[in-house]
Amino acid sequence: MRKTLVVASLIVLLGPAAALAQDGRATLDGAAKALGADGLSSLQLSGTGSSFAAGQSAVPGAPWPRFTLTSFTRQINYDTASLRDDLTRTRAEMPSRGGGTPVMGELRQVLVVSGEQAWNVTGETSTSAPIALVERQLQLWTTPHGFVRAARASGATVSGRTVSFAIAGKFMVKGTLDSQGLVDTIDAVYSNPVVGDMPFQVSYADYRDVNGVKVPTRIRQSAGGFPVLDLTVTDVKTNVPVDIRVPDAVRQTTTPYARVTSEQPRPGVWYLTGGTHHSVVIEMKDHVILVESPLNDERAMAVLAETRRLVPGKPIRYVVASHHHFDHAGGLRAVAAEGITVITQDSSRAFLEQALAAPATVTPDRQARAGRKPVVEGVRDRRTLTDGTRVVEIYHIADNTHCDGLLMVYLPTERFLVEADVFTPAPPNAPPPSAVNPLSVNLAENMSRLGLSVDQFLPLHGRIVPMAELNKAIGRAN
Repeated sequence: MRKTLVVASLIVLLGPAAALAQDGRATLDGAAKALGADGLSSLQLSGTGSSFAAGQSAVPGAPWPRFTLTSFTRQINYDTASLRDDLTRTRAEMPSRGGGTPVMGELRQVLVVSGEQAWNVTGETSTSAPIALVERQLQLWTTPHGFVRAARASGATVSGRTVSFAIAGKFMVKGTLDSQGLVDTIDAVYSNPVVGDMPFQVSYADYRDVNGVKVPTRIRQSAGGFPVLDLTVTDVKTNVPVDIRVPDAVRQTTTPYARVTSEQPRPGVWYLTGGTHHSVVIEMKDHVILVESPLNDERAMAVLAETRRLVPGKPIRYVVASHHHFDHAGGLRAVAAEGITVITQDSSRAFLEQALAAPATVTPDRQARAGRKPVVEGVRDRRTLTDGTRVVEIYHIADNTHCDGLLMVYLPTERFLVEADVFTPAPPNAPPPSAVNPLSVNLAENMSRLGLSVDQFLPLHGRIVPMAELNKAIGRAN
């Protein structure tokens, strides 16, 4: 029964299946036979190689940071439209530049999708990750066997060895079969909150037979023109039990990006939380400055709505973008659609101008529908915004390896500092870190160089903390 329901769900997801032309159906049937796809319900493959943190480059337009995959296991249940990646990665490039953690040591990630739910697993905790849903569904349906299933269910267009189909509002896919009917390359386009239409490519090579199923042992992927995965498969299991169920905590999570809570550490200044990425609202005499519009349209609109609730009657004139990394810049297209000026560091200005004006045809977002020309202003080293009473200072965080174009915002009267990623306070009463984060050391050095006297941090991850917490984190006396 469950298999029948999932197959029905896949057909709904892919849209009404138009009747394939006889030649097209024969091509797909031949590919399914060559791959052994018809008898395959689940697949597990393991290997090692490299992964790359998409959207986390140190410099806009540069390749994504590279990590070494010390372990990688992918489990797929095609009957339940589920995929689970369990991987451990370490920095491949030292000294490390760009984001995507870890800066030091290794990081284990468990990334899951099933049907219309995506989530991450840390220890015993499952956290909903709807922003990753489309990309993980794309991973599932661009595996060779998933590709053939999706093509059949969608009424794909077949021309020679080229097979094309689309999933409305999610992605467009075009694959090429080799002379044996095996999937050779796949080109796709999906929607990205920062750059609109995002190109994705995967190539498969060195197929081997495992219990009558052909499985590629070399997998290469790229996104936005840069590598994201280079995997050598060392172990394959077919039709093994893969039971991926959506946790109750994930199923019960609704609109996570729309949850915005606020606190007011000082009159005219609000700290907006409620999710993984925060924002800060600063009231001026006749307008409002917002620091950070992260993640996606949904989060951006929720933050803008809360800002207007807190400060009614005053327009939001500026949004200060801490840096160009996709998680932090994901709400800027919605800001551009509102006609709000984006302030960024000079090194990111051209990138954001292009990204915010780029087409989003697969999933038209607010900016695509509004069609506004984005207004982006740059900051080289320092910029001061003032209304004669309140002063807002914007500084470049120089020589930080996380990102060349990092900005921080300082309120000299309140002695508040707003920053992203370079210092994320530990939970209350946590012991000092086992190793000092060089990004936080660099932040402290920039503060000393600029003569900033800080009482409290309003970090864009974590919680409000006093200066003593930074000193503790970097092993410096107060």
